[in-house]
Amino acid sequence: MTFEQPMAVGIDRMAWYTPNRFLDLDDLAQARGVDPDKFRIGIGQRRMAVPTLDQDIVAMGANAAEGMLNDIDKRRIGLLIVATESSVDQSKASALFVQDVLGLGGDMRAIEIKEACYGGTAGVQLAADFVRSHPQRTALVIATDIARYGLRTGGEVTQGAGAVAMLIGPNPSIMALEPESVYHSTSTDDFWRPNYATEALAKGKYSEQVYLRLFSDLWQEAGRQGLTRAESLQAMLFHIPFTKMGRKGLRSLSERVPDDVFRRLERRFEESIKHCRDVGNCYTGSLYLGLISLLEHDTTLRAGDRIGLFSYGSGSVGELFFGVLQDGFQRYLDPANSAAMLRTRQRLTMAEYEAIFEQRLVTDGSEQLLDAGDPRAKHRLVRLDAHERYYA
Repeated sequence: MTFEQPMAVGIDRMAWYTPNRFLDLDDLAQARGVDPDKFRIGIGQRRMAVPTLDQDIVAMGANAAEGMLNDIDKRRIGLLIVATESSVDQSKASALFVQDVLGLGGDMRAIEIKEACYGGTAGVQLAADFVRSHPQRTALVIATDIARYGLRTGGEVTQGAGAVAMLIGPNPSIMALEPESVYHSTSTDDFWRPNYATEALAKGKYSEQVYLRLFSDLWQEAGRQGLTRAESLQAMLFHIPFTKMGRKGLRSLSERVPDDVFRRLERRFEESIKHCRDVGNCYTGSLYLGLISLLEHDTTLRAGDRIGLFSYGSGSVGELFFGVLQDGFQRYLDPANSAAMLRTRQRLTMAEYEAIFEQRLVTDGSEQLLDAGDPRAKHRLVRLDAHERYYA
């Protein structure tokens, strides 16, 4: 008797977008009377993206996905998931806005997922299960967020904005996801944003402790199940609210894996944080922006290389899972576009940054026309009128 090998499912395409304005954290440090090394070394960040009102999560998500989808791709999508903790509506899924903006057909499920920063991985895993059950279809997952903590708050330095779009399909071009993973959920009060709040609230040190403890527990459980296989692990990626957090997670492996393995993981971790260090926190998309950064910067990776990914969402949910790079994955990356997107951004003054931060969308149903904040972007929020949103 012969058995068919299970169909490979995973990331077939990946693309990302970040707004065209940023704040240099040296400027923030000077304005707030802080040693710049506290931000550059202590937090591990250099810049943070600053979105204008017209670049909300729908616009950013559509901009991330637009360039990687052709007409055939659009017809094959059977599931559209937007993962975000920056939703634009308490009822209507942001996926429906994105579906309309991208011109996708109606023959699909379109939903929104929320669980803090873990939402992107929840979307990827749900999408993979969908494709395994519907191998003739694909799923589009968009992780898109705006991290806001308020001016002159402790979290101000860990703000940012961006979106990562991933097409999940059979026989993927970039990375096949291993079907087994380990995960854990428990209710913790380390980070939250009540419905009445426009900025997130956080217990920073406690959240860091939960993050590190959860990674340690999941690594141990994965080891018991024979999933870590550290000697063959070529890279280990982390959710990156700021790069120092992921670095602490990686350092916890220094006594758990052989020295040569740890040095390899450490070297490749540095490649994975380059984009995040210049974009800032993009919540649900940060783990996957790290994957793009790794694949675009590390030219020594090869097909068959195995990568570990740790996803964390405050509140809290964590998952440790693994993927294998596919033959020719490099052809589906666009490092030149990434470099140009970052290089052509506008550096804001502190006055400009604070003015943008204080801008608000109307909430009384009156009409509001929005300027185009990013001339590079194809899609944006154009206006609000009678509580309805209009996109281009």
